[in-house]
Amino acid sequence: MSSRPAPTDPTVRALVSMVQSGLTRRRMLGLGGGAAAAALLAACAPPTPPAAGKTDVVLPKDLSATDKVINWANWTAYLDVDDATKTHPTLEAFQKATGITVNYSEDIDDNNTYFNKIAPQLREKQAIGRDLFVFTDWMANRVLREGLAQPLDLIQMPHAPNLLPSLREVSFDPGRRYSLPWQGGFGGIGYNKNKLGRDLKNVSDLWAPDLKGKVVVLSEFRDTAGLIMQANGVDISGSFTKAQVQTAFEEVSKHIADGSIRRVKGNSYLEDLKSGNAIAGIVWSGDLATLKAETEDDSWTFVLPESGGTIWTDNMMIPITSAHRSNTMKLMDYYYQPEVAAQVAAYVNYICPVLGAQEELAKTDATTAANPFIFPTDTFLTEQKVQAFRALTSDEDADYSTLWSKVLGE
Repeated sequence: MSSRPAPTDPTVRALVSMVQSGLTRRRMLGLGGGAAAAALLAACAPPTPPAAGKTDVVLPKDLSATDKVINWANWTAYLDVDDATKTHPTLEAFQKATGITVNYSEDIDDNNTYFNKIAPQLREKQAIGRDLFVFTDWMANRVLREGLAQPLDLIQMPHAPNLLPSLREVSFDPGRRYSLPWQGGFGGIGYNKNKLGRDLKNVSDLWAPDLKGKVVVLSEFRDTAGLIMQANGVDISGSFTKAQVQTAFEEVSKHIADGSIRRVKGNSYLEDLKSGNAIAGIVWSGDLATLKAETEDDSWTFVLPESGGTIWTDNMMIPITSAHRSNTMKLMDYYYQPEVAAQVAAYVNYICPVLGAQEELAKTDATTAANPFIFPTDTFLTEQKVQAFRALTSDEDADYSTLWSKVLGE
Protein backbone atom coordinates (compact mmCIF):
# COMPACT_ATOMS: atom_id res chain seq x y z
CA MET A 1 0.00 0.00 0.00
CA SER A 2 1.08 3.58 -0.53
CA SER A 3 0.35 6.69 1.49
CA ARG A 4 -1.69 9.49 -0.04
CA PRO A 5 -1.25 13.24 0.49
CA ALA A 6 -3.76 15.12 2.61
CA PRO A 7 -7.01 15.92 0.75
CA THR A 8 -7.15 19.35 -0.84
CA ASP A 9 -10.83 19.58 -1.77
CA PRO A 10 -12.65 21.69 0.92
CA THR A 11 -15.55 19.25 1.21
CA VAL A 12 -13.20 16.30 1.56
CA ARG A 13 -11.17 18.15 4.20
CA ALA A 14 -14.36 18.81 6.15
CA LEU A 15 -15.38 15.18 5.94
CA VAL A 16 -11.98 13.94 7.03
CA SER A 17 -11.88 16.36 9.93
CA MET A 18 -15.21 15.12 11.22
CA VAL A 19 -14.28 11.48 10.71
CA GLN A 20 -11.00 11.87 12.57
CA SER A 21 -12.86 13.34 15.53
CA GLY A 22 -14.89 10.13 15.89
CA LEU A 23 -14.06 7.38 18.36
CA THR A 24 -12.31 4.17 17.29
CA ARG A 25 -13.71 1.27 19.26
CA ARG A 26 -11.62 -1.67 18.09
CA ARG A 27 -8.14 -2.18 19.49
CA MET A 28 -8.09 -5.89 20.02
CA LEU A 29 -6.25 -8.05 17.53
CA GLY A 30 -2.98 -8.16 16.20
CA LEU A 31 -0.15 -6.65 9.49
CA GLY A 32 0.56 -6.65 6.16
CA GLY A 33 -0.34 -5.55 2.68
CA GLY A 34 -3.98 -5.93 1.70
CA ALA A 35 -3.01 -6.65 -1.89
CA ALA A 36 -2.42 -10.30 -1.05
CA ALA A 37 -5.89 -10.71 0.36
CA ALA A 38 -7.34 -8.82 -2.56
CA ALA A 39 -5.78 -11.27 -4.98
CA LEU A 40 -7.51 -14.15 -3.19
CA LEU A 41 -10.78 -12.23 -3.03
CA ALA A 42 -10.61 -11.64 -6.76
CA ALA A 43 -10.01 -15.36 -7.29
CA CYS A 44 -13.52 -16.21 -6.11
CA ALA A 45 -15.11 -13.97 -8.72
CA PRO A 46 -17.56 -15.83 -10.97
CA PRO A 47 -17.50 -15.87 -14.78
CA THR A 48 -18.52 -12.67 -16.56
CA PRO A 49 -22.32 -12.38 -16.54
CA PRO A 50 -24.01 -11.49 -19.84
CA ALA A 51 -25.50 -8.30 -18.37
CA ALA A 52 -22.16 -6.89 -17.25
CA GLY A 53 -21.36 -5.49 -20.68
CA LYS A 54 -24.77 -3.98 -21.46
CA THR A 55 -24.83 -0.28 -22.26
CA ASP A 56 -28.50 0.10 -23.21
CA VAL A 57 -29.82 0.17 -19.66
CA VAL A 58 -32.74 2.56 -19.20
CA LEU A 59 -32.26 4.26 -15.85
CA PRO A 60 -34.95 5.96 -13.77
CA LYS A 61 -34.83 9.73 -13.50
CA ASP A 62 -32.17 10.76 -10.98
CA LEU A 63 -33.79 12.89 -8.28
CA SER A 64 -30.56 13.44 -6.34
CA ALA A 65 -30.42 17.19 -6.95
CA THR A 66 -33.76 17.83 -5.26
CA ASP A 67 -34.24 14.72 -3.10
CA LYS A 68 -31.22 14.63 -0.79
CA VAL A 69 -31.57 11.09 0.47
CA ILE A 70 -29.93 7.64 0.26
CA ASN A 71 -31.45 4.38 1.51
CA TRP A 72 -28.66 1.91 2.28
CA ALA A 73 -29.16 -1.81 3.00
CA ASN A 74 -26.21 -3.53 4.64
CA TRP A 75 -25.29 -6.48 6.85
CA THR A 76 -25.24 -6.44 10.66
CA ALA A 77 -22.16 -5.03 12.44
CA TYR A 78 -20.72 -3.71 9.19
CA LEU A 79 -20.25 0.01 9.91
CA ASP A 80 -18.57 2.01 12.65
CA VAL A 81 -20.73 2.87 15.67
CA ASP A 82 -20.28 5.33 18.51
CA ASP A 83 -21.10 3.34 21.66
CA ALA A 84 -22.43 6.35 23.53
CA THR A 85 -24.74 7.79 20.88
CA LYS A 86 -25.39 4.59 18.88
CA THR A 87 -24.79 6.59 15.70
CA HIS A 88 -22.35 5.92 12.88
CA PRO A 89 -19.58 8.56 13.05
CA THR A 90 -18.47 8.29 9.41
CA LEU A 91 -22.06 8.41 8.21
CA GLU A 92 -22.84 11.38 10.44
CA ALA A 93 -19.84 13.21 9.00
CA PHE A 94 -20.97 12.50 5.44
CA GLN A 95 -24.50 13.75 6.13
CA LYS A 96 -23.29 16.93 7.82
CA ALA A 97 -20.87 17.79 5.03
CA THR A 98 -23.18 17.01 2.10
CA GLY A 99 -26.68 17.69 3.41
CA ILE A 100 -27.72 14.22 2.20
CA THR A 101 -29.77 12.13 4.62
CA VAL A 102 -28.72 8.48 4.75
CA ASN A 103 -31.27 5.97 6.02
CA TYR A 104 -29.08 3.07 7.05
CA SER A 105 -30.65 -0.34 7.67
CA GLU A 106 -29.20 -3.72 8.56
CA ASP A 107 -31.55 -5.53 6.19
CA ILE A 108 -29.22 -8.26 4.95
CA ASP A 109 -28.87 -11.46 6.95
CA ASP A 110 -28.05 -13.83 4.11
CA ASN A 111 -27.33 -13.32 0.38
CA ASN A 112 -30.05 -15.66 -0.88
CA THR A 113 -32.73 -14.51 1.52
CA TYR A 114 -32.31 -10.83 0.73
CA PHE A 115 -31.91 -11.34 -3.00
CA ASN A 116 -35.04 -13.50 -3.20
CA LYS A 117 -36.93 -10.79 -1.31
CA ILE A 118 -36.05 -7.92 -3.66
CA ALA A 119 -35.40 -9.63 -7.02
CA PRO A 120 -39.04 -10.02 -8.13
CA GLN A 121 -39.61 -6.26 -7.83
CA LEU A 122 -36.31 -5.38 -9.47
CA ARG A 123 -37.07 -7.68 -12.41
CA GLU A 124 -40.31 -5.77 -12.91
CA LYS A 125 -38.41 -2.46 -12.56
CA GLN A 126 -40.30 -1.63 -9.39
CA ALA A 127 -38.73 0.44 -6.61
CA ILE A 128 -37.55 -1.48 -3.53
CA GLY A 129 -36.96 1.55 -1.31
CA ARG A 130 -33.19 1.03 -1.38
CA ASP A 131 -30.45 2.92 -3.25
CA LEU A 132 -27.48 0.83 -2.16
CA PHE A 133 -27.09 -2.83 -1.28
CA VAL A 134 -24.12 -5.03 -0.44
CA PHE A 135 -23.72 -8.54 -1.85
CA THR A 136 -20.95 -11.14 -1.82
CA ASP A 137 -19.13 -11.75 -5.13
CA TRP A 138 -21.14 -14.79 -6.19
CA MET A 139 -24.43 -13.01 -5.57
CA ALA A 140 -23.14 -9.80 -7.14
CA ASN A 141 -22.57 -11.93 -10.24
CA ARG A 142 -26.20 -13.02 -10.19
CA VAL A 143 -27.40 -9.43 -9.76
CA LEU A 144 -25.36 -8.30 -12.76
CA ARG A 145 -26.26 -11.34 -14.84
CA GLU A 146 -29.91 -10.35 -14.50
CA GLY A 147 -29.20 -6.67 -15.17
CA LEU A 148 -30.46 -5.53 -11.76
CA ALA A 149 -27.78 -2.93 -10.95
CA GLN A 150 -27.04 0.50 -12.37
CA PRO A 151 -23.68 1.35 -13.96
CA LEU A 152 -21.39 3.70 -12.05
CA ASP A 153 -20.14 7.00 -13.45
CA LEU A 154 -16.58 6.51 -12.27
CA ILE A 155 -15.44 9.91 -13.51
CA GLN A 156 -17.65 11.37 -10.77
CA MET A 157 -15.93 9.19 -8.14
CA PRO A 158 -12.40 10.61 -7.70
CA HIS A 159 -11.48 8.33 -4.78
CA ALA A 160 -12.54 5.07 -6.45
CA PRO A 161 -8.98 4.59 -7.83
CA ASN A 162 -7.94 3.91 -4.23
CA LEU A 163 -9.33 0.39 -4.72
CA LEU A 164 -6.60 -2.23 -4.28
CA PRO A 165 -5.20 -2.97 -7.77
CA SER A 166 -5.86 -6.71 -7.60
CA LEU A 167 -9.59 -6.04 -7.01
CA ARG A 168 -10.02 -3.71 -9.96
CA GLU A 169 -10.46 -6.37 -12.64
CA VAL A 170 -12.88 -9.06 -11.51
CA SER A 171 -14.49 -11.36 -14.02
CA PHE A 172 -18.05 -10.69 -12.89
CA ASP A 173 -17.63 -6.91 -13.29
CA PRO A 174 -14.76 -5.99 -15.66
CA GLY A 175 -13.43 -2.52 -14.92
CA ARG A 176 -15.69 -2.23 -11.87
CA ARG A 177 -18.41 -0.55 -13.92
CA TYR A 178 -21.18 -1.65 -11.56
CA SER A 179 -19.65 -2.37 -8.16
CA LEU A 180 -17.08 -1.38 -5.55
CA PRO A 181 -15.95 -3.66 -2.71
CA TRP A 182 -17.19 -2.73 0.74
CA GLN A 183 -15.18 -5.12 2.92
CA GLY A 184 -13.78 -8.63 2.73
CA GLY A 185 -13.42 -11.28 5.40
CA PHE A 186 -12.66 -14.80 6.52
CA GLY A 187 -14.79 -17.79 7.42
CA GLY A 188 -13.50 -19.79 10.38
CA ILE A 189 -14.23 -21.03 13.89
CA GLY A 190 -15.46 -18.82 16.72
CA TYR A 191 -15.86 -19.83 20.35
CA ASN A 192 -15.94 -18.61 23.94
CA LYS A 193 -12.76 -19.93 25.50
CA ASN A 194 -13.84 -19.33 29.09
CA LYS A 195 -17.18 -21.09 28.73
CA LEU A 196 -15.63 -23.94 26.78
CA GLY A 197 -12.48 -24.30 28.86
CA ARG A 198 -10.24 -25.15 25.92
CA ASP A 199 -9.21 -24.06 22.44
CA LEU A 200 -10.74 -25.26 19.18
CA LYS A 201 -8.40 -25.91 16.25
CA ASN A 202 -10.37 -27.99 13.77
CA VAL A 203 -13.89 -28.09 12.37
CA SER A 204 -14.31 -31.54 13.87
CA ASP A 205 -13.79 -30.02 17.33
CA LEU A 206 -17.23 -28.44 16.98
CA TRP A 207 -18.88 -31.86 17.15
CA ALA A 208 -17.56 -32.68 20.64
CA PRO A 209 -20.21 -34.10 23.01
CA ASP A 210 -20.05 -31.16 25.42
CA LEU A 211 -20.88 -28.76 22.57
CA LYS A 212 -24.01 -30.59 21.50
CA GLY A 213 -26.78 -28.06 20.87
CA LYS A 214 -24.41 -25.13 21.44
CA VAL A 215 -23.04 -24.73 17.91
CA VAL A 216 -24.22 -22.37 15.17
CA VAL A 217 -23.11 -22.53 11.54
CA LEU A 218 -23.52 -20.15 8.62
CA SER A 219 -26.32 -20.49 6.07
CA GLU A 220 -23.80 -19.47 3.38
CA PHE A 221 -22.70 -22.90 2.15
CA ARG A 222 -19.50 -21.54 0.61
CA ASP A 223 -18.29 -20.93 4.16
CA THR A 224 -19.86 -23.76 6.16
CA ALA A 225 -19.45 -26.51 3.57
CA GLY A 226 -16.24 -24.87 2.34
CA LEU A 227 -14.57 -25.28 5.74
CA ILE A 228 -15.76 -28.88 5.98
CA MET A 229 -14.46 -29.61 2.48
CA GLN A 230 -11.07 -28.17 3.43
CA ALA A 231 -11.06 -30.37 6.52
CA ASN A 232 -11.72 -33.31 4.18
CA GLY A 233 -8.63 -32.39 2.16
CA VAL A 234 -10.49 -30.72 -0.72
CA ASP A 235 -9.01 -27.70 -2.50
CA ILE A 236 -12.06 -25.43 -2.59
CA SER A 237 -10.32 -23.06 -4.97
CA GLY A 238 -9.82 -25.85 -7.52
CA SER A 239 -11.85 -28.29 -9.58
CA PHE A 240 -13.71 -30.07 -6.81
CA THR A 241 -16.58 -32.42 -7.64
CA LYS A 242 -20.27 -32.51 -6.85
CA ALA A 243 -19.65 -35.62 -4.76
CA GLN A 244 -17.20 -33.70 -2.59
CA VAL A 245 -19.75 -30.94 -2.08
CA GLN A 246 -22.45 -33.48 -1.24
CA THR A 247 -20.18 -35.14 1.34
CA ALA A 248 -19.84 -31.81 3.14
CA PHE A 249 -23.58 -31.17 2.92
CA GLU A 250 -24.26 -34.62 4.36
CA GLU A 251 -21.99 -33.88 7.31
CA VAL A 252 -23.99 -30.74 8.08
CA SER A 253 -27.24 -32.73 7.79
CA LYS A 254 -25.85 -35.36 10.14
CA HIS A 255 -24.96 -32.82 12.82
CA ILE A 256 -28.29 -31.05 12.50
CA ALA A 257 -30.03 -34.40 12.99
CA ASP A 258 -27.91 -35.48 15.97
CA GLY A 259 -28.44 -32.15 17.71
CA SER A 260 -24.87 -30.91 17.53
CA ILE A 261 -25.85 -27.90 15.41
CA ARG A 262 -28.32 -25.62 17.16
CA ARG A 263 -28.99 -23.28 14.24
CA VAL A 264 -27.98 -22.68 10.63
CA LYS A 265 -28.24 -18.92 10.23
CA GLY A 266 -27.12 -15.85 8.36
CA ASN A 267 -25.75 -12.83 10.18
CA SER A 268 -28.30 -13.32 12.97
CA TYR A 269 -26.24 -16.19 14.38
CA LEU A 270 -24.64 -13.48 16.53
CA GLU A 271 -27.80 -13.33 18.64
CA ASP A 272 -27.35 -16.97 19.69
CA LEU A 273 -23.76 -16.26 20.71
CA LYS A 274 -24.70 -13.08 22.59
CA SER A 275 -27.50 -14.82 24.49
CA GLY A 276 -25.33 -17.77 25.46
CA ASN A 277 -27.56 -20.25 23.66
CA ALA A 278 -24.51 -21.09 21.56
CA ILE A 279 -20.84 -20.82 22.52
CA ALA A 280 -19.13 -21.91 19.31
CA GLY A 281 -19.65 -22.10 15.58
CA ILE A 282 -18.61 -21.50 12.01
CA VAL A 283 -18.49 -17.71 11.84
CA TRP A 284 -17.18 -14.64 10.02
CA SER A 285 -14.00 -12.99 11.26
CA GLY A 286 -15.16 -9.44 11.97
CA ASP A 287 -18.25 -10.59 13.81
CA LEU A 288 -16.21 -12.06 16.63
CA ALA A 289 -14.51 -8.72 17.16
CA THR A 290 -17.98 -7.15 17.35
CA LEU A 291 -19.08 -9.80 19.82
CA LYS A 292 -16.01 -9.28 21.98
CA ALA A 293 -16.60 -5.53 22.11
CA GLU A 294 -20.38 -5.59 22.63
CA THR A 295 -20.30 -8.23 25.36
CA GLU A 296 -17.07 -6.88 26.90
CA ASP A 297 -15.91 -10.49 26.98
CA ASP A 298 -12.35 -10.97 25.71
CA SER A 299 -12.69 -14.73 25.77
CA TRP A 300 -14.52 -14.72 22.42
CA THR A 301 -11.96 -16.05 19.96
CA PHE A 302 -11.77 -16.35 16.17
CA VAL A 303 -9.37 -18.81 14.55
CA LEU A 304 -8.78 -20.21 11.11
CA PRO A 305 -8.90 -24.03 11.31
CA GLU A 306 -5.63 -25.92 10.89
CA SER A 307 -7.03 -27.26 7.60
CA GLY A 308 -7.62 -23.74 6.28
CA GLY A 309 -10.13 -20.89 6.19
CA THR A 310 -12.29 -19.23 3.54
CA ILE A 311 -12.00 -15.68 2.19
CA TRP A 312 -14.57 -13.53 0.39
CA THR A 313 -15.52 -9.94 -0.45
CA ASP A 314 -18.80 -8.00 -0.33
CA ASN A 315 -19.67 -5.37 -2.93
CA MET A 316 -21.65 -2.13 -2.97
CA MET A 317 -24.07 -1.78 -5.89
CA ILE A 318 -26.92 0.54 -6.87
CA PRO A 319 -30.26 -1.21 -7.60
CA ILE A 320 -31.58 -0.71 -11.12
CA THR A 321 -34.64 1.13 -9.75
CA SER A 322 -32.82 3.64 -7.52
CA ALA A 323 -33.73 7.28 -8.17
CA HIS A 324 -30.78 8.61 -6.14
CA ARG A 325 -27.84 7.46 -8.25
CA SER A 326 -25.66 10.59 -7.93
CA ASN A 327 -26.17 10.79 -4.17
CA THR A 328 -25.28 7.13 -3.79
CA MET A 329 -22.14 7.35 -5.90
CA LYS A 330 -21.04 10.27 -3.72
CA LEU A 331 -21.45 8.06 -0.64
CA MET A 332 -19.58 5.14 -2.22
CA ASP A 333 -16.75 7.46 -3.21
CA TYR A 334 -16.61 8.96 0.28
CA TYR A 335 -15.82 5.58 1.80
CA TYR A 336 -12.84 5.22 -0.52
CA GLN A 337 -10.97 8.01 1.22
CA PRO A 338 -8.17 6.29 3.20
CA GLU A 339 -8.96 8.32 6.33
CA VAL A 340 -12.60 7.24 6.28
CA ALA A 341 -11.87 3.64 5.31
CA ALA A 342 -9.41 3.41 8.20
CA GLN A 343 -12.07 4.33 10.73
CA VAL A 344 -14.49 1.75 9.35
CA ALA A 345 -11.77 -0.92 9.32
CA ALA A 346 -10.83 -0.15 12.92
CA TYR A 347 -14.39 -0.79 13.98
CA VAL A 348 -15.61 -3.69 11.84
CA ASN A 349 -12.29 -5.60 11.74
CA TYR A 350 -12.87 -6.93 8.23
CA ILE A 351 -10.44 -6.84 5.28
CA CYS A 352 -10.15 -3.25 4.04
CA PRO A 353 -10.09 -2.81 0.22
CA VAL A 354 -8.79 0.78 0.24
CA LEU A 355 -5.22 1.78 -0.54
CA GLY A 356 -3.66 3.97 2.13
CA ALA A 357 -6.11 3.02 4.89
CA GLN A 358 -3.54 0.97 6.76
CA GLU A 359 -1.07 3.84 6.90
CA GLU A 360 -3.80 6.18 8.10
CA LEU A 361 -4.88 3.78 10.82
CA ALA A 362 -1.27 3.25 11.95
CA LYS A 363 -1.08 6.94 12.85
CA THR A 364 -3.63 6.51 15.63
CA ASP A 365 -3.83 2.78 16.34
CA ALA A 366 -0.73 0.80 15.43
CA THR A 367 -2.06 -2.38 17.04
CA THR A 368 -5.20 -2.55 14.91
CA ALA A 369 -3.21 -1.52 11.82
CA ALA A 370 -1.09 -4.61 12.46
CA ASN A 371 -4.11 -6.94 12.57
CA PRO A 372 -3.66 -9.67 9.93
CA PHE A 373 -7.42 -10.18 9.75
CA ILE A 374 -7.77 -6.59 8.43
CA PHE A 375 -4.53 -6.20 6.45
CA PRO A 376 -3.30 -9.75 5.67
CA THR A 377 0.16 -10.46 4.29
CA ASP A 378 1.09 -13.11 1.72
CA THR A 379 2.84 -15.03 4.48
CA PHE A 380 -0.21 -14.99 6.72
CA LEU A 381 -2.54 -16.20 3.98
CA THR A 382 -0.16 -18.98 2.96
CA GLU A 383 0.54 -20.17 6.49
CA GLN A 384 -3.16 -20.14 7.37
CA LYS A 385 -4.08 -22.07 4.18
CA VAL A 386 -6.69 -19.50 3.22
CA GLN A 387 -8.68 -20.25 0.07
CA ALA A 388 -11.48 -18.62 -1.90
CA PHE A 389 -14.35 -20.93 -2.81
CA ARG A 390 -14.04 -21.19 -6.57
CA ALA A 391 -16.56 -19.59 -8.88
CA LEU A 392 -19.43 -21.89 -9.76
CA THR A 393 -21.06 -22.14 -13.15
CA SER A 394 -24.74 -21.17 -13.35
CA ASP A 395 -25.72 -24.85 -13.42
CA GLU A 396 -23.54 -25.69 -10.43
CA ASP A 397 -24.86 -22.71 -8.50
CA ALA A 398 -28.47 -23.76 -9.10
CA ASP A 399 -27.76 -27.43 -8.36
CA TYR A 400 -25.80 -26.88 -5.15
CA SER A 401 -28.23 -24.23 -3.92
CA THR A 402 -31.11 -26.67 -4.34
CA LEU A 403 -29.23 -29.37 -2.45
CA TRP A 404 -28.31 -26.91 0.31
CA SER A 405 -31.94 -25.83 0.65
CA LYS A 406 -32.82 -29.42 1.41
CA VAL A 407 -30.14 -29.51 4.12
CA LEU A 408 -31.75 -26.44 5.65
CA GLY A 409 -35.19 -27.98 5.40
CA GLU A 410 -36.50 -25.34 3.03
